[in-house]
Amino acid sequence: MVSPESELLIRTFQIEGSPELTCDTIGGGPPVIFLHGIGGSRTSWTRQLTALAEDFTAIAWDARGYGASGDVPGERRFTHFADDLRRLLDQLNVERAHLVGLSMGARILLTFFPLHKDRVATLTLCDCFYEFQAMNAETQREFLDLREKPLLEGKTFVDLAPALVKSLVAPECSPEVAAELFESIVALRPESYLKTLRATTAFDASANLAEIDVPVQLIFGEHDRLTPPSIGESMLALISESRLSVVPKAGHLSNMEQPTRFNIILRSFLDAYANLSSYR
Repeated sequence: MVSPESELLIRTFQIEGSPELTCDTIGGGPPVIFLHGIGGSRTSWTRQLTALAEDFTAIAWDARGYGASGDVPGERRFTHFADDLRRLLDQLNVERAHLVGLSMGARILLTFFPLHKDRVATLTLCDCFYEFQAMNAETQREFLDLREKPLLEGKTFVDLAPALVKSLVAPECSPEVAAELFESIVALRPESYLKTLRATTAFDASANLAEIDVPVQLIFGEHDRLTPPSIGESMLALISESRLSVVPKAGHLSNMEQPTRFNIILRSFLDAYANLSSYR
């Protein structure tokens, strides 16, 4: 399908409610929703939005507490994010969508699915874990030592960003993408980030994997040290209708580090199941 030229421009809109959510959208056709990671924002997916625009309606949000979206006081649970995603689908009159999430975004989708499985056409789960304990003890310690500990000691994201970037990307990562990731981290809000970290350490969706009965594409970076492809192999064994693709020369941000390879994998998967998504 060839979209009108007006549909090939990224437009920004808001999802009403508490908190208000900011989203980008482009294109026309079956809806594909993108959810960013704990250090990202809606702009983390720009390379995917523009790649899909001619045949899909591609949408990326700033999760609550991120980017231009609002936040609310109190603790953070992944069910809060899941409620926000349902609200997004309702406002856009989307009956079933293709849902794509990286890292934290994948955790949101693993929370969302058992609650609203009728709204899910397919799942693409990227560079993620299905429970915090799926990472080995050393990686768990490093995860918190690089993130929570410095913030609680009074450090800023400017202080944290260089080590975080180095830990997340592959050696082949371009300076431009590394700089983009640095700016994304610097823009984070400490309170919201810490709340999300606490929810992450308690995250466990292992009991839900066997219940997933929609097509699932797993994508992992070859050099992802935080969530290595071995976690993807474990998920492949637990999710019945799943496939695993490993992106060469990519770390934890596989969609940003190697967008061409990532987009080929994603596009092939979405093309195979495009007719499963629908508007009301």
